[in-house]
Amino acid sequence: MVRASTGRRADIVRAAREILDGEGADAVTMRSVASRLGIRAPSLYNHVPGKQAMENLLISDGFEELTSALLGALEGTVGRDVVVIGQAYRDFARRHPHLYRLMTERELDRDGLTPGVETAAARPLVEALHGDETRARAVFAFMHGMTSLELRRRFPPGADLDAAWAVGLAQLAADPAPPTAS
Repeated sequence: MVRASTGRRADIVRAAREILDGEGADAVTMRSVASRLGIRAPSLYNHVPGKQAMENLLISDGFEELTSALLGALEGTVGRDVVVIGQAYRDFARRHPHLYRLMTERELDRDGLTPGVETAAARPLVEALHGDETRARAVFAFMHGMTSLELRRRFPPGADLDAAWAVGLAQLAADPAPPTAS
């Protein structure tokens, strides 16, 4: 995990996010972030040891932002609504497509993340499914697949994605039928 001072960490993440949001993950380099901060790249290495650590800062920040978005969407709802969570997840990805891709399309360096950020982001969905982590993984896989396909414009023109989201989430969130006796 990266240990930069809180103020400097915020500056580094802000600069890296500006580059990420505007140009994509490949544009986030130690040199580009240092330039955005008005320092030389070797100075940035005093705070962030390399590109993977920089990406871990961005991913950790993204998980924190996603958690806030999910919890914010749930404010005022009764209980934990899977459909509300799904819509907030989709909205987050559509607002921050480069960050979303960075968070989800590469192997996750969990040891390099801020402790607890991934778990915190998963918690609203797990709670909405009454602690059933297996079902939460299935619902997450649906949400991620739909989101990734939508961001990549892989659905045919005119496809009703809102309806597909609603049907998929309703089916996955429905209480499973009790097992039948054999």
